[in-house]
Amino acid sequence: MTTVAYVIVALVAALHLYFLVLEMFLWTAPAGRKAFGLTPEFAEETKALGANQGLYNGFLVAGLVFGMVRTDAPTIAFFLACVVVAGVFGAVTVSRKILVIQAVPAALGLVALGLAQA
Repeated sequence: MTTVAYVIVALVAALHLYFLVLEMFLWTAPAGRKAFGLTPEFAEETKALGANQGLYNGFLVAGLVFGMVRTDAPTIAFFLACVVVAGVFGAVTVSRKILVIQAVPAALGLVALGLAQA
């Protein structure tokens, strides 16, 4: 079960690395605008906000990878919980699809990690 947990955690980290790239570097590009449903004008006006969001996603990636490298389940669980909270908040305030894209994979990672520790 540990392998399954680590695969899920790695996928969550990869997703957030992708979000970092979209938000920090592609916010005003066609791919970033399409991903977030932004007009070119709005994307340009809000690119600093997008970069800030991307930086936070980078911290989530760093924490998850740090926990996996150290094989530190409590650290991994903390960062997965942060992802779940961010996903739930995003679902409530922005779009329900964030729950599926962000919170559900992290929650599955928490479950798998818990089973691996049992």
